Amino acid sequence: MDLPARRSAAALCVAIATAPALAAADPLPTTPFTLHLGGYGELGATFYTYGANRNRDAGAQRDLRLELDDTRFVAILQARTPTGWELEAEVEIEHGGTGGAREIDYDEFGEFETEVEQGGEVILEELYLEKTFAGRYQVKLGRFYVALGHLASRFRPTDYLSATRSEVETTLLPGQWDELGVSFTAFLGRVRATGQVVNGLDSTGFSSAGWIATGHQTAYETVRATSPAAIARIDVTPGAGIEVGAAGYVGGSSANRPKPDLVVDCPDGDPDVVAPCGYVSAPVAIGEVHGALEVGRLRGQALAVVGYLGNADVVTERNRRLSNEAGVARTPVASHAYGLSIEAGYDLGPTLGLCPQHALAPFVRVERYDTMWRTPDGVFANPRYQRTVATAGAALTLDRHLTFKLDVAHRRFGSDALRPETELHAVAGFVY
Repeated sequence: MDLPARRSAAALCVAIATAPALAAADPLPTTPFTLHLGGYGELGATFYTYGANRNRDAGAQRDLRLELDDTRFVAILQARTPTGWELEAEVEIEHGGTGGAREIDYDEFGEFETEVEQGGEVILEELYLEKTFAGRYQVKLGRFYVALGHLASRFRPTDYLSATRSEVETTLLPGQWDELGVSFTAFLGRVRATGQVVNGLDSTGFSSAGWIATGHQTAYETVRATSPAAIARIDVTPGAGIEVGAAGYVGGSSANRPKPDLVVDCPDGDPDVVAPCGYVSAPVAIGEVHGALEVGRLRGQALAVVGYLGNADVVTERNRRLSNEAGVARTPVASHAYGLSIEAGYDLGPTLGLCPQHALAPFVRVERYDTMWRTPDGVFANPRYQRTVATAGAALTLDRHLTFKLDVAHRRFGSDALRPETELHAVAGFVY
């Protein structure tokens, strides 16, 4: 390269290096938001004494299995402005996240293949705007948690003693249940009252094993809200460390199906109207009472849930004829379901000389639930869906932000012909 060319190249390099404003992307706009980042996570191991296939006549076969899991990692972003509006976004990465890749496999004669790199999930659990008025009235707009059960607010690994979340809440209900809509909460001294209007469930997903929990809308790009739902909840704090309350949910499910295939037969209806005589009514009604305490060395929480699905026989028959491509269970659905859960522990930390900010709590948890409690005529109330689970273990919590748990769970079913199941859980969790 001759001297003029070298000088030109050097000048170009200097120009690039000294002009970042020209090469960089447009800067982010300045906003009055004050940001805060937090969240939590869990790592777990489970040892099973039974096989993975539970659908055999006698229940799961005997087996010894060990599974490791990066159960969840949650990042919560909160942003506040001087106007009083707040933004909260929560992203959850479950089981290591998800990923796929398209590649050419020359061992298969150059065929194109799609490889699943990771089989977990990445979920936007919450995304809402919030405003508090007069210091006691709070409004939320967006995606937030449905105000049912303990997992609406007690979802961090330090909020419960067991290694796993309550089976009643994660089986009978959609677990940490989030929907889109509007929420209003009033803080009235010892009383907190909440009302919500959100999108309803999708009855194509209702099933024997999960009742309405599997109707949570997650499979499609948009959320259908033609059948909405309403929630009311009240919580009372009668004393320090004690909370009791009740909540109810009522909502439709027929008009939220991916296709309008649960409509009233209307031979003389207008063919240009999707549902000229309306949709078949399939209302979901759920009621629950709950309580939690943390008094002295005692910790515990309890929950009782009962639910009803209208026209469960019609939903069952229509779901049975769904395509395999729908990605749903297509199993019979009960008209009624129930669940009971109680967990209690006692902190031995002071007895063992632990620092005051640490705790070591042996605990027990007992749960009983049935997702096929009462069924329509012609639908078999399969006893394998009546489950009683006894769990015992211990939780070591360090400064309320690290926890290590070990417990054993024993599960029995509604028939002695079904083999009981036992599993051992070990979990490490953190809150940041």
